[in-house]
Amino acid sequence: MKTNQWKIRGIYAAVFFAILIIEVLIALFVRDSFIRPYGGDVLVTVLLCTAVRIVIPSGIRWFPLGVFLFSVLVEVGQYFDYVSLLGFDNVAFFRILMGTTFSVADLICYGVGCLLFFAGETAIQFLAKRQ
Repeated sequence: MKTNQWKIRGIYAAVFFAILIIEVLIALFVRDSFIRPYGGDVLVTVLLCTAVRIVIPSGIRWFPLGVFLFSVLVEVGQYFDYVSLLGFDNVAFFRILMGTTFSVADLICYGVGCLLFFAGETAIQFLAKRQ
């Protein structure tokens, strides 16, 4: 069983790095009004879900809900300008990493990303059981 968990972790790690590369490419090269603002936000929650799955490959079925709630917490923090409250307002790295603009659309994108991850995992588990 432990070998199987390492294989699963490897798959999640590969997906994580693929999505990370896509996110970086979007940030560097995409200047549109749909993919960059919405696609990137959908993918970032999938990225967080795969990062958690590298560490915990199975056993917590509803954890995408936890990732969504974490994302909501970060977004609410942006509403209250938590970057400035924490004293990082003059550090560009933290302003980019933590975000500075609250948006309801971001919350919707985070929800969509978590639902996509949950649906994907559910489909994979269903197909694995049928074999």
